[in-house]
Formats: sequence, structure tokens, C-alpha cells
Amino acid sequence: MNDSLLGDKVALITGAASGIGAVAARVFTAHGAKLVLADLNDEKGNELAAEIENSGGEALFVHTDVSSEDDVAAMMRAVVERFGRLDCAFNNAGIDGHPAIAHEVTRADWDRMLAVNLTGVWLCLKYELPQMLSQGGGAIVNTASVAGLRGSPRQTCYTTAKHGLIGLTMVTAVDYAATGIRVNAICPGTIHTPMLDDGFRKGILDNEKMLSRIPMARHGEPEEIAEAAAWLLSDGASYVTGQALPIDGGWTTH
Repeated sequence: MNDSLLGDKVALITGAASGIGAVAARVFTAHGAKLVLADLNDEKGNELAAEIENSGGEALFVHTDVSSEDDVAAMMRAVVERFGRLDCAFNNAGIDGHPAIAHEVTRADWDRMLAVNLTGVWLCLKYELPQMLSQGGGAIVNTASVAGLRGSPRQTCYTTAKHGLIGLTMVTAVDYAATGIRVNAICPGTIHTPMLDDGFRKGILDNEKMLSRIPMARHGEPEEIAEAAAWLLSDGASYVTGQALPIDGGWTTH
């Protein structure tokens, strides 16, 4: 259960109970990391932690709403109490939004999207960074989106939050670069997750239209996102910071 990529590093994953987060937990474990899994879904989060422990890894689940400062503070206390340090943070928790153009967006939808997808990441940084500063370094990856690099039609709230997240990533990377802390973002395109499948089922997303815009002519797999995040968190990416890495089958190239 231990290879050289994340061997013996303590890694925190938010949004860990499903989708990219759950796959990342398994991938990080395979690369040797000790994990703290944070999510709102207690049942799935505890099941995943047990699965990892039963397979010979180390994992702790902590119930966390990233939009709650009290929850985030408690999450970080749990990390330090269990492992004594935090080497890697994958700030991955996020929600999808209701398709709407600007004047159709409700205040409730706007506030909830930014609370989770932008303020939630800032709150995680607020508590992760002091711990990493006390250790002399660390690595952080935030989950943004290709919607943070382009204007995504009818996704006003989501696109705004992800653009803001990339800006937050860049300024944090600059501010902490000399401290040994690296901060990057990944920008997934369309990835085979329950969220994507739900969009197809509800008719919100058009599969054929989406595939026609991807040069590789397929959707990505969660494992492909998790492996990219693992590399960015590893010592192999020691000179990489402040980047927003598209992982999208070439979608942003045209």
C-alpha cells in the first residue's frame, strides 16, 4: 500500500464520499498516503474509511460541511489529533448548480454555490495553511473546472465560483511560494461521475453535443483526475505552483 509518490504523507480530501473524491481516496491510498476523508455523507464516508482500513491503509472520516467554519476548524483538529501533521490537501468538495442565465438566478442558488464552491475552499485554506506553515511546507490542490477557464453557457453561478477559485488558487500560490507551500488547481472537463450521469438523466446535459466538442471524443474517468491530483501533491511536482491544469481531453484547446 506504499509507493514513492505519496508514501507516508498525510492527505486530506474533502468531498471524499463519492465521485472524484472517493476515487482519489483509493488512488492516494495506493500511492501510500494516510487519509482524512471529509464529507457530509456519513454513511458513505465511514464505509470508505473502513474499506481503506480493511485493505491495509489508514483513513479517518470526519463529518464536514465546508461552508461551515466550525466544521472546517473541527476537521483540521481531527487531522492533527490523528496524524500530527498535514502534508497534502485536496480541496475537492463542491456542488453543481441549476442551469440559468444571470437574470434567472435566484439569490438562494447564488449564495449556496459560492458558499460551497468558493468560500468553502477559502475556509479550508484558512485552516490548512497555518498547519503547513508550522511544518515548513505542504501541497494543496483545489478542484476547479474547465468552467473556470471559459464561459460555460447557462451556468452563471458555477462558472463564477470556479473562476473565483482559480483566482484564489493563484494569489495563494504567490503569497505562500517562499514558505514551501505549493497551491495548484485542477480543471476537469466532463468526467464520468454520478453528477454527470444525473445531468444526462435529467436532460440538463446533451451527451452527443458534449462529446462533439472533445477532441479525444470521450469523457474522462475519475481515476484520471485523481492521478493528476496525486502528482501535483507529490514531491515530483516540487516546482509547480499557481497553475490551473485542464484535464479535459483537449476541450479547452479549441
